[in-house]
Amino acid sequence: MARNTLSRSLHDLGLSAWFGGTLANAVALNAAAAEAGSASDTGRVANAGWDRWTPVNAAAIGAHLIGSIGQLQANRRRVANQEGVAGMSTLKTALTAAALGVTAYSRALGKVVSDAGGTPSRSGTKPSKRAKAEVAAAQAKLDQLQWVIPALTGALVVVSSYAGEQQRPSEVARGLAQR
Repeated sequence: MARNTLSRSLHDLGLSAWFGGTLANAVALNAAAAEAGSASDTGRVANAGWDRWTPVNAAAIGAHLIGSIGQLQANRRRVANQEGVAGMSTLKTALTAAALGVTAYSRALGKVVSDAGGTPSRSGTKPSKRAKAEVAAAQAKLDQLQWVIPALTGALVVVSSYAGEQQRPSEVARGLAQR
């Protein structure tokens, strides 16, 4: 088998950053922002953290997508000929599309919150009673979605591990024989 170190690295590092960054921000940043002092400071701290993460996350997602395309290109014969690989590739594509959709929607909601400035908040995603209705609604949706992105990207990590197992010589031989 040919080596695809660059595309595999882009795929894995991009996915790792996408998963890890969103999980860390959901677990740590949103909760830690509540310790900023006032409700307005909480909103400013959470916005600053997420706004700083956004370009890194975009780069991570881009790297993952470029790596995914490279991996699919390099393994196109296996996808076509090895039993189970096409199904796994379809699942990875569906999970990636779902994660991209939720990420884009979350960013749009985050922009609503960020553009509002130091919106009073109890934490990064928990609005205070003084928050404007539109911003409070965006924060409430973000409170739920902050866990969906790590769940989807975590599922991608698992499926990617399974894809790696499918490349073992014994699995390739068995998958080709079943076709």
